[in-house]
Amino acid sequence: MRLDVHAHLWSTEYLDLLQAHGVHDVAAYRQLGAGRTERELDARFALLDSAGIDMQILSATPLSPHLEDEQAAVDAARRINDEYAELVARYPTRFRAIASLPLPHIDAALRELERAFTQLNMLGACITTSVLGLSIANPLFEPLYQELNRRQSVLAIHPAGRGAHSPLIADYALTWSIGAPIEDTVAAMHFILHGIPQRFPEMKIIVPHLGGLLPMTLERLDQTVAWEAPHTPEPPSRAALRMWYDTVGHDQVPALQAAAATFGAERLLFGTDFPFQPGDLFQTTVDYIRRAGLPEADVNAILDRNAAAVFGL
Repeated sequence: MRLDVHAHLWSTEYLDLLQAHGVHDVAAYRQLGAGRTERELDARFALLDSAGIDMQILSATPLSPHLEDEQAAVDAARRINDEYAELVARYPTRFRAIASLPLPHIDAALRELERAFTQLNMLGACITTSVLGLSIANPLFEPLYQELNRRQSVLAIHPAGRGAHSPLIADYALTWSIGAPIEDTVAAMHFILHGIPQRFPEMKIIVPHLGGLLPMTLERLDQTVAWEAPHTPEPPSRAALRMWYDTVGHDQVPALQAAAATFGAERLLFGTDFPFQPGDLFQTTVDYIRRAGLPEADVNAILDRNAAAVFGL
């Protein structure tokens, strides 16, 4: 099964709801073809067929229902999760989904996670790399990780689109070009420094975009945390192998090669980042894996086996 672990869908109704709750950066998401109208879905399915992709795992990140007002967050989370459940029921061979949660309201998030698993048949949860400025390694979120660990389920993280909360990124039009992989790297390292992959070994953490900077820096990290963060529970190079990484690399073959060499092909999960590589670029999400010079067995595992095994499909 060719399973796309990094795919988005936002209905007009969900975007309207976020905007009504004060989220101001939704306009750019309205014209991407990532809605649930019949026209948009037909075009999506045609792209999937052209690339030989069987199914997508839907996630609402970065437009997650992470809102300061708890009731607003709960309303938005229930809305998007219900929409996804309806789409999965309508297109069971095309879609599965992971739950969005009303964070940082942890008790409400745990209730919604329970509903997502027991009533909506979801496969895990997704969160952004920071939540209203909080590190996702904040102890506040540990009950969520405990529950996902208990269920041996998936936690997919995704850039928040906040430029790593640095004006040197956000104020220079770098939020998504370099800010996104920096956010991936920071979030993964926060997890590693706090021992989360080690303490919750049954929670399947997926870091997007080939792990950001991790493939290029793990040896540096091992050497540096020894004196800079000496209480790190285990070397970053060991902790990194407890997580998985999607292949969204925007056709950058050397980056994919580095990730495969660093983590092993078995830790790479196929992803497209739909709808952000539209048209002819969509096919490159598959083709660049085939062009990377990896052993054929590794290519086949990355494209057609690893993700299904992680999600139990």
